[in-house]
Parts: sequence; structure tokens; C-alpha cells
Amino acid sequence: MERSLVLLKPDAVQRALCGRVIDRLERKGLRLVAARLLQVSTQLAEAHYQEHSTKPFFGDLVSYITSGPVLAMVWEGYRAIQEIRNLVGPTNPAEAPPGTIRGDYAMSVRANVIHASTDMVAAKREIALFFSEDELVDYKRAVDSWVFIEV
Repeated sequence: MERSLVLLKPDAVQRALCGRVIDRLERKGLRLVAARLLQVSTQLAEAHYQEHSTKPFFGDLVSYITSGPVLAMVWEGYRAIQEIRNLVGPTNPAEAPPGTIRGDYAMSVRANVIHASTDMVAAKREIALFFSEDELVDYKRAVDSWVFIEV
């Protein structure tokens, strides 16, 4: 089992695409283990995009992710990181095939709807930036305590 951070960026939130993206991830068989709607601070954005800090587009990344609400989520599943990356598609929506999230919804390289962790090292670091360990649902433990209600 792997976990990955997924951020629905300000354009996704503004365009009411959150439910559509969540549906795709759930239909793939992934489980949502944490979610939070937040306004990303400059400090958090700079930490999140630290690997790009020396690149000329770093300021634009920080500016965009802090420009409006973001839905931060953690998803879990077998090969979750690669499965999510496959669903997301390439960063440039002009290169993203139809059927991928960016191919279907992204408007530009900047307004590309979604961020997903690239590998397990990045996922662990990114998840820790947005969520504490006690905010992540442990399904193995949770199922034992679930109460099922007949309807």
C-alpha cells in the first residue's frame, strides 16, 4: 500500500471540479485517508515546491497555489503513486491525452488543476507538510470500530 498527496489547485476549486476528480480516484479503487480545504500560505507553498526553488518559475508556482483555496487530500492504495500519476497525465495539458484529468480539465500549464506526488520520498515529505500523522485514517484500525446501520 502506498499513500500520495493530491492537491486540487485553485482553478479546480473555482471551477467546481473537486467532485469529478474525487470520483475518478475512487473509481480507480483508491481510498481517501485525509482531506482539508485550505488557503495555502506562502511559507507552506515554498516548502511544498522546494525542489523548484532555483528555477525561474518558482515564484509563479508559489503565487498560483496561494491565489485561492486548495483541496489537499491523501489517497491510499496498491501502487497509488503511479496509478494517480497515470490518471493525472502530463503537466502540460496540450500533451495530456483525453481521459486524463489534465487532458480533460486543465486550461494551461499554470492552471493545470492538480498536483500529485511523484514518488514515495516526495509523497512522505509532502503529506507531512499538509497533515499530521493523527489526521490520516488508518483503515485497518477503523474497520474494527465501524458501526453498521441497517436501513
